[in-house]
Amino acid sequence: MHWPQRVHVCEVGPRDGFQNEGTFIPTSSKIQIINMLSETGITEIQASSFTHPKAIPQLRDAEEVFAGIERRPGVTYSALVPNERGAERALRAAADKVDVVVSVSRSHSISNTKMEPEAALEAAGRVAALCRAAGVRTSVGLATAFGCPFEGFAATANTVEFARRAIETHGFEEVALADTAGLAGPAMVYDITSSLVERFPRVRFRLHLHDTRRLGLANVVAGMQAGVTEFDSSIAGLGGCPYAPGATGNVATEDLLNLLLLVGAPASADAGAVLACARKVSEVVGHFDSAVLRAGLSASTGP
Repeated sequence: MHWPQRVHVCEVGPRDGFQNEGTFIPTSSKIQIINMLSETGITEIQASSFTHPKAIPQLRDAEEVFAGIERRPGVTYSALVPNERGAERALRAAADKVDVVVSVSRSHSISNTKMEPEAALEAAGRVAALCRAAGVRTSVGLATAFGCPFEGFAATANTVEFARRAIETHGFEEVALADTAGLAGPAMVYDITSSLVERFPRVRFRLHLHDTRRLGLANVVAGMQAGVTEFDSSIAGLGGCPYAPGATGNVATEDLLNLLLLVGAPASADAGAVLACARKVSEVVGHFDSAVLRAGLSASTGP
């Protein structure tokens, strides 16, 4: 097996991790956690989402969060947006990068955005143009790329074509492939991802893997074998999609870093510092879903 010389970890906990929490997390706590994460060596943090407060009440304080965080040099503070209006808010808040999501599954797209997938992709293209004009990086996330909670694996037939159109028609240079419902296994992740990496070698592909069926880290390994070096993860394993029944959080950041230490694929983040952040997050929200938070880092125990 071959391992990347360097892995880029994007921390999505403050957005994906928090969005499913029913009890409102104080803005001051969100800011404190993001500031702690900024000190760990993680180089990208998805700090919030500029969506309608009725859709995601937990993230109604996105502007306040972006205004209150201490921006550390070398750290990219990104924001998820659903449309052009959200992108305009993100740009006003000085987000360093704007992420927009398109579902390749019709059922999930209608549930999530009330748009057909093709219309959602066109809207994402307009977001990309808006951000490009402002000189701000943007990426597109393809939700349900490895299976849909409503349509199953049939949705994956659209993944490669939607990625092609996002790249060739709308100019996206960064594409995240999301296992939104945690349905995928390593073989599927490898086959779809390797075909895209081979076809578009200059595009930055990122994997956004939910750990619903405890295959998240196995899918990370498959992604690395396919040539991917960028992965989303969520501190303390929090998260889930409000529009994907049964979905749980992303791969826990501390679990991902533990894996990377064991296979010798270094990331910039300090695993011990991230583990301390995970403990803080679990105290704030009252729960966690992380093997390393329960048992500790493998590397700390010796051979």
